[in-house]
Amino acid sequence: MEPPALTVSAAVREHLRKLCLHEFPCGTGSWNKSRFLPQTYRAWRELIPREEDAVGPGEETVDALLGLVCSPHSPWALLEGSSAEDRFLRELAIQNPLMLSDSFFYTYFRSLRVVDKQVSLVDKDVLKFVKLEALVLSANQIQEIDATNLPPALKVLELYGNKMTSMECLCTHPPPRLQHLGLGHNKLLGPLESLYVTSDYWPNLISLDLSFNDLTDLQGMVSGLQTLQRLRLLVLQGNPLALVPCYRGFIIDGLSGLCVLDDITVAPSEKHLFRGLSHSGDLLAHEARLVVTVGHVRGVLDSSVLDPEPGPQGPFITYSYYVTYEFVEDEEGEGDEYGRVLAEIVKPPPSREQLGEDIPKEPIKEAEDSVGSGLASQSQSRELEESGASAPLPRPMDSAEEQAKLRPRLDPRLWPSPGTVLFSTVRKPWSDVIPCNYEMQHVLKDLVRLKAFLLSGTTVTIVEEKEQKGSKKKELRKDLRQDPPVLRVLGSGPVDLEPLLSGEPFVSTVCNFGVVRTLETDRLTLYRDSKKKKSEKAKNAALEARKSKTKLSAASVYESDPLTVEIQIQLIQGHSTEEALRMLVP
Repeated sequence: MEPPALTVSAAVREHLRKLCLHEFPCGTGSWNKSRFLPQTYRAWRELIPREEDAVGPGEETVDALLGLVCSPHSPWALLEGSSAEDRFLRELAIQNPLMLSDSFFYTYFRSLRVVDKQVSLVDKDVLKFVKLEALVLSANQIQEIDATNLPPALKVLELYGNKMTSMECLCTHPPPRLQHLGLGHNKLLGPLESLYVTSDYWPNLISLDLSFNDLTDLQGMVSGLQTLQRLRLLVLQGNPLALVPCYRGFIIDGLSGLCVLDDITVAPSEKHLFRGLSHSGDLLAHEARLVVTVGHVRGVLDSSVLDPEPGPQGPFITYSYYVTYEFVEDEEGEGDEYGRVLAEIVKPPPSREQLGEDIPKEPIKEAEDSVGSGLASQSQSRELEESGASAPLPRPMDSAEEQAKLRPRLDPRLWPSPGTVLFSTVRKPWSDVIPCNYEMQHVLKDLVRLKAFLLSGTTVTIVEEKEQKGSKKKELRKDLRQDPPVLRVLGSGPVDLEPLLSGEPFVSTVCNFGVVRTLETDRLTLYRDSKKKKSEKAKNAALEARKSKTKLSAASVYESDPLTVEIQIQLIQGHSTEEALRMLVP
């Protein structure tokens, strides 16, 4: 059995009870009883000469009682964040407690703030607050409102963070004097909502906040808002309709009296730039365009230096690196040319114990000191094997049952979240700085789904792909089978995309996954690169290598670049009528 719905008036009564207006030091009692004696008894006491400020034994003065409720160190002090009305009522309950009756409360309150109290019902007792002008009911559980229970003098109504799915219930008997309506962070959905934002219901509305709902009909919304002649402030950001390319310009041109849109002042230059755009509503494309750019990757560990030297017949191992990110699946298949990445099982890097015999015993001068202490201990190699280790990749001839057994051991960072797919950059060989040079435009028509994705954010991952071949020849013998590539996650982390819903034109960040390179691996890389220097240009490079070796010579001052990747997600918006019109046609 469900508990009874909590009403607004019940929440107000509970709040007043917690103020303890009839308990010490407020109200009446032994601490101030002489000030509130019956009139006849007071007249008899007046025959006894005494000072005006005298109080009875064991009683407190008004100033002393006020000090108890006003001092922040008092156990009777109000909680931090209490309203000015709460403080006034506590002081009134000391100075004149006999005034605190139900009739006083119903005529005193001009604003009621009932926030995060699990209220789900606006009851008819709210009408008793005859002078109420502002009603704030944010962060509750309200799904519908009986508008007949709203006081007719109401000017401000805030219902942020509730569970309302439509404005229709408010329009059955809307407060005629309402000037501000706040319905942000609800669940308003559907094209019919534009029918409830007209002057038929809100003739005096000056400010309207419908942010962070699921409204998608931009053209219908502007048509309804055009009837609100007094509307000056409008907030629609966070809705799917705010993601289309011509959103801001379309509203500014359609609502000539608007002064502030999404907390940004509408400049006269904007009205000029978007002149005539609202007349092109028939061409309006209900889609969003976002461009994802992946820049440079830095700080990648060169795993090839940990592999043994191949024999005459191999195995020959190559490494490549790329970046993946999650995104809502495009409806027309954009991104296929880059390949959508499926997860594969991660193998551990080779044990360093296997590499002991493969490190040259006589390194060149520039690296002999650094390579001499280059090998890790056996315990370090075990730690390296245990980090990210799993089983070999399933081969094509493996049965579906065998592959299903391996699935739980997949690295979860190589699988997309539900409702998304992985997009990847082109594979690149190792270098100190790996340029991805990736740019992809995503066109999304399901704006509600796109909004949900932006709220949850994306995940960016740097992947190492290891490929092993038995021969350097392009044509392998038919009796030899080539192992599929092995993927290893070097770094993975979330990117917050909510700023795109809050009006930001792009999100640009450098994902930092910490340092993955070590002094030892950098020494090995330096040694390998030194062996390849054969020309005059190599002598200059050797000089640079000496400088690098100096930096690597002392482990106590060793510092390596962290593993990072640059990424930017931009929401495409037209900045003039001409630009917007070019994007209006699907």
